[in-house]
Amino acid sequence: MASEGGTTAVVTALFGNLGIAVTKFVAFLLTASSSMLAESLHSVADTGNQVLLLIGGKRAKRAATREHPFGFGRARYVYGFIVAVVLFTLGGLFALYEAWHKWAEPEPITSWRWVPIAVLLVAIALEGYSLRTAVRESDKVRGNRSWPEFVRTTKSPELAVVLLEDFGALLGLLFALAGVSLTLVTGDGRWDAAGSAVIGLLLVVIAVVLAVEMNSLLVGESVSPRNRRAIEAALPGGHIESIIHMRTLHLGPEEVLVAAKVAFRAGASAEEVATAIDDAERRIREAVPIATVIYLEPDLRRPAPEPAGTEPPAAP
Repeated sequence: MASEGGTTAVVTALFGNLGIAVTKFVAFLLTASSSMLAESLHSVADTGNQVLLLIGGKRAKRAATREHPFGFGRARYVYGFIVAVVLFTLGGLFALYEAWHKWAEPEPITSWRWVPIAVLLVAIALEGYSLRTAVRESDKVRGNRSWPEFVRTTKSPELAVVLLEDFGALLGLLFALAGVSLTLVTGDGRWDAAGSAVIGLLLVVIAVVLAVEMNSLLVGESVSPRNRRAIEAALPGGHIESIIHMRTLHLGPEEVLVAAKVAFRAGASAEEVATAIDDAERRIREAVPIATVIYLEPDLRRPAPEPAGTEPPAAP
């Protein structure tokens, strides 16, 4: 299941980012590097985000109540949106502020010159491992979708968040490595500030992408085209002739509501209608196991009304 893979990716990223954050912050204290401070805050934000995702996953498992009859599955989307806000403010905006401050008052790295390079190389290796885990877990459910399409269409917020965060973290580390290296070579602290600025812009872009995707999931998305086709194929059968219209909605990543008006054969008894609906629900759940809530309304298919002004056929 996507939720299980998402939890594995989140836990891996959590421990990786926690260790990276401590190491980067120690390097900042030794060198006063702007890029190292921006990367430290980036890793702190990422660590907090993993905790938020785990909290969201736990809260989503609460049983349905009278006030929330469809359960709490969307809590995972709510916490995913909070992650985007944290990444935008604590990560992106702070990095941009630090870049502006260091650009106005550039400071070369004069002590412990080798520390930031070593820390960044270790962080790149750890982030690469975290990204590898996220990619491996995503591949189990990605199918033939491209990576941008997967991030845009996946219903599992954890996988989308970890993929984007780890990818952004790797790019940010490369930018920080470039900024620190150029500062060490030239003695000009503005290269360090420029690295921090690029990191900030990168985090802002990732945060906006995440916010847009989480907003779409919060508003409510239908099932994937593949699952919709499976439901449409499973519904007709027995006394059910066809689907008049159907609506689907994700109540959570692994919970789907299916509501449909279906056409019955004329003359079916109440008992036959009830049996046909039970059989249709069973077929739907076999075809799409995440279809947890199903409402079917029986009806008769009626001929479409003739357009206004159409003359009736002449009597023979």
